[in-house]
Amino acid sequence: MKKINSLGYDVVFDNELDELQSFLIDHDYSQLLILVDRNTNDHCLPVIQAAIPDIVDYDIIEVDPGEENKNIDFCIGVWKTMLDFGADRKALMLNLGGGVVTDMGGFAASTYKRGIDFLNVPTTLLSQVDASVGGKTGIDLDNVKNIIGTFSQPKAVFISNKFLETLDDRQVLSGFAEVIKHGLIQDKGLFTRCKIVTLPEIPEGMVYDSVVIKNKVVLEDPTEKGLRKILNFGHTIGHAVEGYSLVSDVNPLLHGEAIAIGMICEAYLSYKFNNLDKAELDEIVDYLLSIYPKYQLNSAVYPELLGLMKNDKKNEGNKLGFALLREIGVCDYNKFVEEDSIIESLDFYQSKTK
Repeated sequence: MKKINSLGYDVVFDNELDELQSFLIDHDYSQLLILVDRNTNDHCLPVIQAAIPDIVDYDIIEVDPGEENKNIDFCIGVWKTMLDFGADRKALMLNLGGGVVTDMGGFAASTYKRGIDFLNVPTTLLSQVDASVGGKTGIDLDNVKNIIGTFSQPKAVFISNKFLETLDDRQVLSGFAEVIKHGLIQDKGLFTRCKIVTLPEIPEGMVYDSVVIKNKVVLEDPTEKGLRKILNFGHTIGHAVEGYSLVSDVNPLLHGEAIAIGMICEAYLSYKFNNLDKAELDEIVDYLLSIYPKYQLNSAVYPELLGLMKNDKKNEGNKLGFALLREIGVCDYNKFVEEDSIIESLDFYQSKTK
C-alpha cells in the first residue's frame, strides 16, 4: 500500500481497499450515499461491498453512464435523490466510477446544503490518473466540458487495480492518453516507458508514477493560476473535438481518443510557436497515431470546433490559450494562438490520417 498526500487528503493505493473500511469506521457520518452508474453498479459495487463487510447501512444513487449525461439535469436528479434519502450535512457521498461519476458526484456533494464530505473511488484508468487529484468537480453545459464546477477536495481517494480488470481495451487506451500526457509535460522518462508498454496491460506502478506527476503540479498551483495549466496540454483542441463528437457521432470518441487528437494538434503548435524540435514532433505524432484510431475531421466543422474552443476556461478575453511543449518533458503555459494557426494544426492532423 502507498499513499500520496494531496491538498490535505490522502490518495491511497490499496488493491484490497482495506483502508476504505477503516476510514468509514473511524469517521462519524450520519449516512453513507454511494453514487454509481449502471456499469459500476454491476461490476464495481460488489468489490466495494466485499471490502466493507462491516458497513451494512448505505443508500445507492444510480445514474446513466456516459459523458453526455454529465449535465445539470442528471445532477438535479442526484440532488433530488439525496433529498428523498433525507441526507443531512453530516452525510458522506462515495463516488464510485469513472470521471463522469467523480466529476458530477463531487459537484453534487460540494453544492448540496452548501457542501457535504465526499470520497472518490475511481474505477477507470482515466479517472485514476486524472480525476484522483486536483479537487476539480464539474458538469458540462451545451457540449462545453466542465464549464460549471467547483474546486472542492474529497476527504480521501482510494485506488485499486482490481477495477482495471473490469475495463475493455478501448477504455484502458482512453485512460492511457493521460499517462502519455503526464510524460510529455513533465517526465520524458515516463513517455519513453509508455512507448514500450504492451497495451492493454498497464505495468505495476505506472498509475502511481502518473499520479505523482499530476500531484506535484497541483500542489504547486491548486487553483490553476499558473503552472497547473500545463495539465491542459492537448485539451484545448481535444475537448472541442470531444464535444463535437458527442453530438455528431453514433459512437462518440472517448475522452482519451479526443485528447490524443488534441495532443497531435497542439504538438504541431508547439513546433510552430514554442521551439519544439521537429524530430520530437514526429516522435510524438507517430506514436499517438500508432495506438489511437484515426478520426475524420472535415474542414466544414472547423467553425464549430473553434466556437467550442472559445468557451474554454483557459482563454483570456478573445485570446485562445494553450499549454505548449518546449521539449518532451517540458511544457509552458499561457501561450496564445490565432485562429488561423489552430486551423492549420487541424489540417496537419488531417494530413496525417489520410
